[in-house]
Order: sequence, then structure tokens, then C-alpha cells
Amino acid sequence: MYVKFQYVDTSNCFYILNSTKPTPSIGISIPPTKKYKEQNKLHDPNSRIEKSKNLGVKFRPGVDYGNDVKEKLDYQIGKSSHTRVWRNGVLKTQNGFFRKPVDKTESGENTDGQSSSANAVQTKCSTKWCNNVKETQNGFFRKPVDRTEDKKKVGGQLSSRNAVEKVQTKCSKKWARYGGCIPVMLEALETVRNLDEALKPWEKSLTKKERTIILKEQVEWQRAMEIFEWFKRRGCHELNVIHYNIILRILGKSQRWGEIERLWGEMKERRIEPINSTYGTLIDVYNKGGRREQAMEWLKLMNKRGMVPDEVTMGIVVQMYKMAGQFKKAEEFLKKWSLCKCQVEECVNGAPRSGIRANGSSGSSVCLSSHTYNNLIDTYGKAGHVKEAYETFHQMLREGILPTTVTFNTMIHMCGNNGRMEEVASLMRKMEGLQCHPDTRTYNILISLHAKHDNIETAATYFKIMKDASLEPDAVTYRTLLYAFSIRNMVSEAEKLILEMDKKDLQIDEFTQSALTRMYLESGMVEKSWSWFQRFHLAGKMSSECYSANIDAFGERGHILEAERAFNCCREGKRLTVLEFNVMIKAYGISKKFNEACYLFDSMEKHGLSPDRCSYSSLIQILAGADLPLEAAFYARKMQEAGLVDDCIPYCAVISSFVKVGQLEMAVSLFDEMIAFDVKPDVVVYGVLINAFADIGSVKDATKYLVEMRNSGLEANAVIYTSLIKLYTKVGCLREAQETYKILQSFEAGADVYSSNCMIDLYSERSMVRQAEEIFEHLKRKGTANEFSYAMMLCMYKRNGMFKEAILNARKMRELGLLTDLLSYNNVLGLYATDGRFKEALATYKEMLSSSIQPDDSTFKSLGIVLLKCGVPKEAVGKLESMRKKDPQSGMQEWTSALSSVIGVLDTDCPDREDA
Repeated sequence: MYVKFQYVDTSNCFYILNSTKPTPSIGISIPPTKKYKEQNKLHDPNSRIEKSKNLGVKFRPGVDYGNDVKEKLDYQIGKSSHTRVWRNGVLKTQNGFFRKPVDKTESGENTDGQSSSANAVQTKCSTKWCNNVKETQNGFFRKPVDRTEDKKKVGGQLSSRNAVEKVQTKCSKKWARYGGCIPVMLEALETVRNLDEALKPWEKSLTKKERTIILKEQVEWQRAMEIFEWFKRRGCHELNVIHYNIILRILGKSQRWGEIERLWGEMKERRIEPINSTYGTLIDVYNKGGRREQAMEWLKLMNKRGMVPDEVTMGIVVQMYKMAGQFKKAEEFLKKWSLCKCQVEECVNGAPRSGIRANGSSGSSVCLSSHTYNNLIDTYGKAGHVKEAYETFHQMLREGILPTTVTFNTMIHMCGNNGRMEEVASLMRKMEGLQCHPDTRTYNILISLHAKHDNIETAATYFKIMKDASLEPDAVTYRTLLYAFSIRNMVSEAEKLILEMDKKDLQIDEFTQSALTRMYLESGMVEKSWSWFQRFHLAGKMSSECYSANIDAFGERGHILEAERAFNCCREGKRLTVLEFNVMIKAYGISKKFNEACYLFDSMEKHGLSPDRCSYSSLIQILAGADLPLEAAFYARKMQEAGLVDDCIPYCAVISSFVKVGQLEMAVSLFDEMIAFDVKPDVVVYGVLINAFADIGSVKDATKYLVEMRNSGLEANAVIYTSLIKLYTKVGCLREAQETYKILQSFEAGADVYSSNCMIDLYSERSMVRQAEEIFEHLKRKGTANEFSYAMMLCMYKRNGMFKEAILNARKMRELGLLTDLLSYNNVLGLYATDGRFKEALATYKEMLSSSIQPDDSTFKSLGIVLLKCGVPKEAVGKLESMRKKDPQSGMQEWTSALSSVIGVLDTDCPDREDA
């Protein structure tokens, strides 16, 4: 019998891991020494509780907080997070394995009496025996195997080594963590294809644990199924629900849905009852495999069987909802789960626990792990419920669960995305206080948030702090900062990062690559932008999307030659898609190369490509905007033939272009053609036609389309009513104009300045001073009265002999800087000439010339009135006018000289009238 002597620690029981079948051992209880108590003080529950009080959290006795929390407390007490604890003369490492302690007095000698070092290189499978305990290279302990028993295990075939000989005797490092025979088994399964031969040495001795590990370590689903079926064929190998869970997950990852359904049926036949993790596995693999509806069916089946999801399954379901963007459903599921879990615990324990539920409400609560709290906080954050997320975070602290780096990352990300940057800083301080060290993701989040809030200096500072903390920036770090630099045209900073990335062999993603192309172009570094493009093109790794993004970058900024070169590079690499053609057509449109755009469009079929809806729409918009409606109509018809017209937008662009160039008949013809193709017009198309007929004063045609529009169930908008007011003003339909203006005023935005000016003009023509003044005062209160509003009121006052009001209006225009248009200057000049204000007339004329506004016949007609009123003969005024028409430049100088002389001489005799 193999006997081990060990201390028995009643507060922290632990076991030495053995190989396959444990050998009976006798445990003799020996009171722990003082030294042993001191060594284990850090792991005493009472000690942890005392320490947690200082940190502002509490520990519940009897609750396992996991290794992460314990290690954090150990660190806070003053030890490293990798503190090693010796118990009963055996070392417990961080991952839970035990190793034999090295006696420092004898560490210089090995078992053969020869000197050695702790770092000495040994044979990969070298072993040594100490006190009948075998120590392997990786430090694991297991029971020595009796040779006679071992021969029985392999059926007397040990000496033949028929299967094992095909496996190298070295222990595989990737499986060394398992210890025992498992590494050799896995090595055999990887090397020997025949399962009978590979597993023959252990055919009759495989334990459940070994079968579990063998299945779990399989990468290919075919091999996993082969081994699974082999176990079933050997009647001595019982397969339990855990084994089925493993194989279901492997099949799910490979999306072998038929095999999963077959195994589910097999479980029923074998009466293997699914457990919580079975449903969690099925929900997880179906959701990740893009079969969310089937995943929900598994959840329904689980609920139907009265099974409450455990914490892991709950996390899977919540994650499923989050992946679908259904954060509200995730939140509702969490609340229901929390309530149901509380009820189950009350039934089991007999008494409710007071506290806070997972949903933040008071009442009974459940004990959650840090992982679940993180999931819960993330769910609330993505749903935009910051308050609930904070309540959950504080509940976590109250429950004695120390926040992890993941917790803080989630909280920081949530606060930053909601613009609460002050709370981000507060969380960083709290993180430091709990000695929870930021990781690479923490800094990535901080860099991204500060860059997003246009605080690029702070983002760059965090990048430096990260490196100073010996944290290696990853590709995400560099890409985030690089993109932030590029969109701000920070060329030198961006290039410095590029050099670092090149040294680390980190790839620049295509999104950042195109952003840098734009950066160089915005900075006027066209040659450098081309070199940057070529670097990725020559590497041969650019996708179609990346080519199109670069072509678009060149084209949008008018660098058509570079855009063409990039397009040709894509064509040479035989990577042309419709996307490249579309952005190149757009580039030609921006550079006004309309023939090239049409030629490129027509050449798509030569490359085996068919134009898509975007291709047609882009070209039609380009041609229509360039006042080429006939060409645009040609491609609109081709688009219709291709069956790509699903709305009236392409037709609307062409109809507007016809109207713009004055070809109203062609616009109407195309509209009728569109109706014939059963393309439904919208309010915009009707608005274009109504406005076109309003411009020519055709009430009949405008009314016709207005009635058609209403009959089709469309309501007129403000633009159409404004067009109607313009029409009614033009033809003098006062009543219709008033009714339409009233409708416009009922809109939320009210009547605009254009329609109001039309009404002022209409009232002015009819000398309806009071009505015109009401609208004008309303415009002034709104602050929307413009140059034309004042000019029309001035004309109305002048026409009605209200010179005082007209003069005040003219001076107000000059104060507000509204004298900018030739028409306004002429109106003011006409007023001053009629009212005998010669000095002001001359000053206005000179101001007009200094503003580079060329006078017209109306201007000199008013100036002629000034000269005539000052006594200049009519013949002399006619002579000045003749000189102006023969030589405009010299003629204007003569007019200025004559006006200055006459008005200067008459300044004392004919002073300007005093203002009333």
C-alpha cells in the first residue's frame, strides 16, 4: 500500500493530483506548525474579510470568489499576484498544480550526487523519484505504476509496443498540463489514424475524465465523431451527458446541424437527460452559426421542461440578444431570470435573502459571479441605461465581488460613449485605488474615446502611458490612433506611428489605409498619396473595397489622373467590380468629364460586369446636373429596360433638367412615359412640374398637376404652395394667393420669406398698404426680412407718395447692409431723384460704383432726372447718354463728373431737404 503523510488543513482542503486511478492512501492528521499558519495567513477567509473592509467592499463567508479575486487581494496586501503558497511541503502554483519543494541546502545536487541548476536542460521525458513519488519535467506528481499491473492494462501487449512505438516518446508540450497518460494518448491519436491501434494500450482502462479530455481536444469534427462512435462501439466505455455536450459543441462550431439533431434523438433513445449546459451549448452554437430562431427554440424547450438557466447559460442567452441588437429583450430576460433564480433559492434554502436583485430593484437577490455582473453592466450600457449599469456596478461592490479589469473596461466604454468623460476619469481613479491594473483594451478604449471627443493630445498621452507601463500596444491601438491622426491631417504623427507598426510587422487595415490616402491629399501631398497607394497595391493584398475607396479619395478632390491610374491598377490586377466603375464615374462627374463617364459606363459589359442601380443613378444625376437632359433620358430608359427602376428619382432628375433648360414639353413627355411604365410619381416630381408652369404663368396646367397629385393620395408640401403663390402673384390672382398663403402659415415652419415677399408685391401692386405692412412687420420680428422685402416696401411707399416712410426704409437698408443688388440700388436712386435728394443720389451712385456693381439703363434714367431737376438742358443729358453707349467706361466718368459739378454748384442753392 502506498502511504502518504500530510497535514490536514480543515479550512482549506486540497488534494495531490494523481495519474489515472487513485491509489488508497492513509492521511495522518498532524497539527500545523506556527510557520505553516503564517504561510497560510494570506489565504485565511477571516484575513480576507478584514482586508476587504479597508477596500470598501465585503466578503461573504463561505462564498468562493474565484482565483482572480483572491489574487487581487493578495496583491493588495503586498504580495505579487503570482504568490506561491507552500502547503504540507508541496507548492501550490497559480494554475492549481502542485510541485515538490526544492531544498535549498540540497539544491546544488541532483539524485545522482552530481551538481545541477534549477534551469538545467533535461531530457524531455526525464523523470526522477523522490520518496516513491515521481516528479516529471513539468513538476506534476503521480503514483508509481506497478509494472505487473501495467501489463494487465494493455492485455499483456506492453512489450510489443505495437501502437506506442508509432508515437514519439517525447511528451507533447501542448498537452503536458494534463499529466498522466493523457499526453501520450493524445499524441497517439494525432499520429496513428487507426483508433484500435492508437488506443489499444488503454482500451480497457480509459476513465470518464480521460474520455472527456480526448473528445475536447479534437479539432476536426470528423475525427471527434469517429472517436465518439468508437467509444460507443466499446461497450465498456460509458458516455454521459458531458461527452454529448462536448461533441454537440464541436459539431455546432462546424455547423453540422443534421448531426446535432441526430445526436439529440440518440440522447432520447439512450435516456441521457440534457442538463443546463447542454441547452446552453445548443443555444450558443446555433446563435453563433447564424441560426438565431433555432437557438430561441432550444431556449423555449428548456423553459418548457421547467429548467431554470444557470448563470453560464443565462450569459449565453443575454449575449445572443446583444448580438442581435435587442438590448431591451436582454434586459427583460435578465430580470425574469433573476426573479426566477431568487424563487428557486428561496425554495431550496427556505428563507429569502434580502438585498438587491440583478435588475436593481430591492428584494431578494442571487449571488452572481464577476463575469455575470460584467455581462449585466454591458447589457445596460448598450441599451443606453447608464443609471441601471451604475446601480449594478455598486451592487457588485456591496456583494463583495471585486471588479475586474473587464468590469472597468465596460464601465469606461459605456460612460465615454454617453459623453460622460468626467466619470471616465473617476473610474480610472477608482481602478487605481483597487489596484486593478489597466490592460491593453483599457488603453484602447481611452484612446478611442478621447479621439472621438476631439481630445487628440490626451489620446496620444494615453498611448505613451501605455508603453511606459510595459503594455504592448496591439494592432487596434495603432489603428485607432493612426486613424485619429489621419482625419486631422497630422502627417508627421501619423508617419511616426506607421514606422512603429512596420517595425512590429503590424498590418494596417484597409479602412485606415484609405484614410491616410485622404490625409496626404488634404495636405497637398499628392505624390506621397500615390506612393502610399502603390505600397499596398504592389503588395497585392488590396480588396475591391479598398481600391474603390482610394479611387474615390483621388476623384473627390479633383485628382482625376491619379484616380484613373488607381482604376487601371485595379484592372491590371483583375479585381475590377461594379464598385470601382461607380466611383470612377463619380470622379469623372466631379471633374466635368461627361463623355468619359458615359464611355466608362458603356465599357462595363466588356469586363463581364452589369451596371447596378447605383451605376445608373450616378450617371443620370451627373448628366442631368450638367444640363444634358437628352443624354440623361437615354440612360434612364436603359435603366428601365434593365428592370432597375423602383422609384421615380432617376426620372425626376431628368425632368428637372429639361425644365431647367426650358424644354418643358420634353419634361411632360418623360413624365407621361414614366406613368406608362407604372412608376409612381412622388410629391417632388409634381412640385417640379407645378413650379415650371408657375414660372410661365400657366394656371391651367399647374392646377391640373395639383389635382392629379391630390387624387393619387399625396399632400402638397410647402414648396408646392410657394410655387402656387408665385403663380398667383404673376397672374394677379389675389384671392387664390391669400388662401394659399394662409395654408402656408398653418405649417410648423410657417410661410417663408419668398412667399411673404410675393404677397407684399401683390399687395403693393394694389396699394394695399396695411396688409403689406403686416407681413413686412412679421418678417422683421422673425429676423427674416431681406433686401427684396425692404425694396418692395420702398417701391410701394414711393408709388403711394409716402416719401417719408420710403426714405426711412432706404436708410434702414443701408444700416443693415442690404444694399447689395442692382435692383435695390436703382430703387433707392429712383426714390432720391423723385424726392429731390440730389446729394444722397450722387453718394448712392458712387457707392454703387465702388461696390463693383455695374449701372444699367434704369440707373442712368434716375440720374438724368437729377440733372434735369438741377437745370441741365435735356440735350446735354442726351449727349451724356450717347457717350456712355459708345464708350461705357468713359461715358460713366463723364456722368460722374457732370453730376459732381452740378450738385457741387447747387449745393448751397439746392440743399437736400430736411428730414421730417
